[in-house]
Formats: sequence, structure tokens, C-alpha cells
Amino acid sequence: MISVFELFKIGIGPSSSHTVGPMKAAAAFAGGLGADLARVARVQVTLYGSLAWTGLGHATDKAVILGLAGQMPDTIDADQADAIVAGLAQAGRLRLAGIQPIAFTAGRDIVFDKLATPPVHPNTLGFRAEDAAGGLIAEERWCSVGGGFVAREGQAETPAEGQAALPYPFRSGVELLARGEAAGLSIAGIVAANERALRPEAEVNTHLDRVITVMMTCIDRGLAAEGTLPGGLKVQRRAARIRARIEADRQSNTARPHAPMDEVGLFAIAVNEENAAGGRVVTAPTNGAAGVVPAVLRYYRDRCDGASHQGMREFLLTATAIGGLFKLNASISGAEVGCQGEVGVACSMAAAGLAAALGGSNAQIENAAEIGMEHHLGMTCDPVAGLVQIPCIERNAFGAVKAITAASLALHGDGTHMVSLDQVIATMRQTGADMQSKYKETSLGGLAVNFTEC
Repeated sequence: MISVFELFKIGIGPSSSHTVGPMKAAAAFAGGLGADLARVARVQVTLYGSLAWTGLGHATDKAVILGLAGQMPDTIDADQADAIVAGLAQAGRLRLAGIQPIAFTAGRDIVFDKLATPPVHPNTLGFRAEDAAGGLIAEERWCSVGGGFVAREGQAETPAEGQAALPYPFRSGVELLARGEAAGLSIAGIVAANERALRPEAEVNTHLDRVITVMMTCIDRGLAAEGTLPGGLKVQRRAARIRARIEADRQSNTARPHAPMDEVGLFAIAVNEENAAGGRVVTAPTNGAAGVVPAVLRYYRDRCDGASHQGMREFLLTATAIGGLFKLNASISGAEVGCQGEVGVACSMAAAGLAAALGGSNAQIENAAEIGMEHHLGMTCDPVAGLVQIPCIERNAFGAVKAITAASLALHGDGTHMVSLDQVIATMRQTGADMQSKYKETSLGGLAVNFTEC
């Protein structure tokens, strides 16, 4: 089971696989040194694959430094992260795991290896701890497998949840629908029952409410912020300007008929501009696709008759089931399967969540999820300059609008359809395997090479 606590992680931008994951991996390595921590005089980190090619644009070096210093993405003050790294750079030292002082210089101790091919996953980090004489104390390689999930190379992903017997386990869409029919439960009800097997219901609801709050706050921050996004492309924030125009049209009674869709796109852009700026976001299921689910959730809250807070919870629980199926049976990593695994999966999750919140049957929800992914198949991950900005920000806006369309189409039907969710997940996995690596978060193909940076 992929828990709602795992799929919806609270962290910082700009990337779940290149920022959140490496920070967690670095913190895990440092924290795992145990009694040997006091002997460490130097740590060297080597980034491989996609992390090497686009790590600078995704702030992987910053994330590694923060993780080694004992910071975690869900608790660090996003507004202070850059200042913390700048202070460490000026001092030339950091406290490993927040305890052991060591000399550390990013230019010397973080290596971007663009030649070696990592054997397990394209997002791989190597850690080496040495004593004052240069002797090896510990050496590990970790993989950042998408959505902030991490695993030590050669091992299963690090479990965030305790093991418990689940009342309604499922590993496929067919099994999910069968469980719901047999138990007389909605998809949200199945996920909620499984979550309660792991922890008290109050804890589950607290996490759901915190996720909702962070998502809505992120939208509000993005709508208010102005200026230039970091990274060198000089991309200007647009959300505040677009919002002002929409509000002016509304006040002058000249609002366009498609104003609700304008707002949905605006909400997604606001989130992803915050993500690009390193702000506080929720992986949904990744940072690069962090705007789709919040935008559709905000649309439900603000635009749908009968919307309720419980409906928002059911939205997220349903989305968890769908995102979990993609995570278990394919991938949510752009470095593995392209952006179909990020914005595509986010669209599928949001479509299912909205269909559920609007009272759809389990069959209609599964149909909405299938439609959402079917029309993202083959989408590449080709970020210009290795930054989560072009085409990522606008791509989230389109994913959000397509999710609403997918939910609407499904709700107009009775749940029967030709292509199943399981089939589209299998197709996405195979399409990702067939996709050339230059289109999978390396910035070596597509828009990344056809856009002239000047």
C-alpha cells in the first residue's frame, strides 16, 4: 500500500526527485553513521544520471547540503533554506547530522558525474565518509525514485509506514473495484480503512487537513508573489498579473465564459511558480506536477455546488489510491518515464478525486482516472536549462483543466469504457521504457535543446 502520508509529502521546491529525495537521502546517510559520526572529517557526494545532468537547475546541491546538515524537507523553513546554505558556504563547514562539525565545500565535495551510468536508477547519489587521514568510514549509494521516495541502492524503498494487515489490500484497478463492490465501500472508504489499520483516524484526518492547508496556502502565496524566478532564465512570475486581470473582468461584468477554467489554470501556475522559487509545496505526486491536484481541489471548493471539507478529504483519499497504483505498477519519476509519470499521473489522480467528490461511482472514478492518463501518454520531460519552469509551469495548468474534463466525461457515462485503468498504466510503463533517455529529465532533448537561451 502507498499511504496518503507517503504520496502527499510536504516539502520544498523545485523538485521531489532532485530536491526532496536527495535531501532525505543525505539526511538518512548522515543519521545512519551512528557511533562513527564523531570520527568523520569529510563527506563526498557524487551525483549520477539525471541528478548530474539537471541537478544544478533543480537545486540538488543545495538539498544535499541541507540534508547532510540534518535538515528535512517537511520541517525546514523554506524561506530560510537559501540563507542556511549561504551561511554554510561562507563558513566552509557544516555540522553533519546537525552534530559533527566537518569542513565542506560544495565545489569540491559534490561531484556531478555525467559519464558513469548508474546501474539501478537514473537518480542516484553516492555518499562517502572519511576520517581525518582519508580512511573510509562508510560508503553508500541511494536512489531518489520519484515523488520524494528514496531507497538505498539494491534495497526496497525505505518504508515510511509500519507493516500491518490491511483490511482491503489492492494492487490493481480491477482489484480495487472488486474490493469496493464486495465491501460496499467507495474508493475513498477503502483507502481510509487501510489508513486506519496503520494509525488512528484522527491522525489520518490531521494529515489530510494539513495537506489541504498547505496546498491552499501555496496557491494564495503564488497569487500574491511577483518578480523573477531564480535559475537564470529570467522567467517572470505571471500568477499575480493574471489574477488581477481576472478580478478586473469580474468587477466590470466582462468576465469571459471560460473564466472558471482560467482560474483553474491560474491556481496551477501559482503553485508551480512557488515550487520553482523553492517554496513550500506538496508532492502530488511530485513537485514538478505539484499544481494539478491543488488547482482542481480549489476548483471543487470554490466552484462546485455542495462542496464540503469532507469532500476535500475524500478527493485526496481517492487520489491516493490512483497515485499508488501508478507508483506500484509503473513509475512517478520523470527520469524513468518522462512527464507522463508526473503531470500525467497528477491529472489522473485529480480527475479521480474530483469525480469522487462530486458523487461518482467507483466505476466512474476509475474511468476518470483512465481518461486523465490516456491523453498524457508519451509526454516527455525536457525542462529548459534543467529548471522546473519551461514547460513545467504551464504544463500543470493544462493538466488541471484536462483533469476536470476527464471527470466530467466520466460522470456523463455509467462507468463502462473500452480501455481500463490497468491497461493505461501498463501502456504508460512501456511507453516510458521505450522513450529515449534524452527525453527523461536530462535536458538533452526536446525543448531543452531547441530553445535558445539568450
